Formats: sequence, structure tokens, C-alpha cells
Amino acid sequence: MKTLGLIGFGQFGRLAAATLKAHFEVLVTDTGAGAASAAADLGVAFGTLAEAAAREVVVAAVPVSVMADVFAAIAPHLRPGALVVDVGSVKMLPARLMAELLPSHVDIVATHPLFGPQSAKGGLEGLRFVVCPVRGERHEKVAAFGRKLGLAVTVTTAEEHDREMAYVQALTHLIGRSLVNLDIPDEDLKTQSYQHLLELCGLIGADTFELFRAIQTQNPYAAEVVRSFVGEAQRLLDEVSGPA
Repeated sequence: MKTLGLIGFGQFGRLAAATLKAHFEVLVTDTGAGAASAAADLGVAFGTLAEAAAREVVVAAVPVSVMADVFAAIAPHLRPGALVVDVGSVKMLPARLMAELLPSHVDIVATHPLFGPQSAKGGLEGLRFVVCPVRGERHEKVAAFGRKLGLAVTVTTAEEHDREMAYVQALTHLIGRSLVNLDIPDEDLKTQSYQHLLELCGLIGADTFELFRAIQTQNPYAAEVVRSFVGEAQRLLDEVSGPA
């Protein structure tokens, strides 16, 4: 089995480790309290950042806000021919950081699993997975591996990913987190449309605010889409409050 270093053992990192341990010899690293014991419970090895970075495949499952520091820290430890992959929710910034900070002797693929522990509770079959080539030709192998797991894989550019995610993620998460903060009730007289809103709250409610911040601030196309939505909502309210 190929060796894989997983950097970051938060909610998604644990899902990734549980999935990947059947296909790789996985070693995880994380500075969080309890990470080592959680790794042991999951049946994967735990080690240092340098040990994780020295593996054949290195997966960065860390917040976008710390990626620059993480990539700079692992760069001296990456072996020639290694494959480095990120799983961030935006793609242009991680792709640029990896290209700039990681040595030329490694291949780089930027990816975005469009799911998390909540949406993957029933398995990975049919869930969306985006693959963006950055350096080298191994994005096709990453895509093929995703399909082997049952994922619906799309290969595209980092820029096109972020353009689409401005609607798919930034807008959806703004609406969903707003509803979560409002604590909308599960009413007896709910319609199917309202049920969809409750389901959206269930999916997004467990996400970290760090993820929400990254989706809203690290995607260069998000702000325009969100401003348009907020402006249109206010325009509609102004229209209905005016004279008939």
C-alpha cells in the first residue's frame, strides 16, 4: 500500500482517514488536544508534521486560513515525486499557495469534496468531488480514485470552481447559517419547501464558522453574488411595503 500523510484531523480529516485507511497506510498529524487518541480509536497511526509530509501522498485537510503556514512548514520534508493534495472549500488560493510554496519536485492537485460528515453519513456513493490540476499529470489518477470510491467526479480549473461555488456554496451557506442562527422551528404545518429549509439547517448547522468564513472571504467571486442576493431581497421587501 502507498503511504499517505494526512495533515489535519478535524471533522473532515477524520472522515478522510476513515475512508482512506482501506487504500493507504495512513499517518495523521494534528496539534489539537485528543487527536492522537482519536487516531488510535480509528486505527490509524499518529505522528509529527515532518513524518506526515515525508509520505508518498500528502493530504492537507486544514482551514484555508492556515494553509500558507502549513505548506511552508512541510516543503522541506516532501520527498521527490510525492503528490500533495488539498481539500479546501475554495480552490484558487490553495492552488496558488501550493504552486508558490511547494518544491518543484512534487506533483500538486487541488480538490474539493462537496460533502462532509453529515452528508456522507449514508456513504460516498454519488457525492460530488472536484479535481483541479495544478502541477503534473496525476490529477487523472486522483479523479480515477474518486470514481473508484463511488464519487461523482468533475475535473475543472480552480477559477471555474470558484466561480460556480460563489453560488453553490457562498449563497447556500449564507442562507443556511442565517436560518440556523434564527433557530427556525420544526412547525406542524410545514410545507415541503419549509422542510427543505430545515434539512439545509441540519446539513450546515454542524459546520464550523471557520469554514463559513473561508467560503465567504477566500472565494474572489463570492462577495458580488452575496451582495446581489442581499440587495434583491431588500428590493423585494421595499416593493411589497410600497403602494400596491
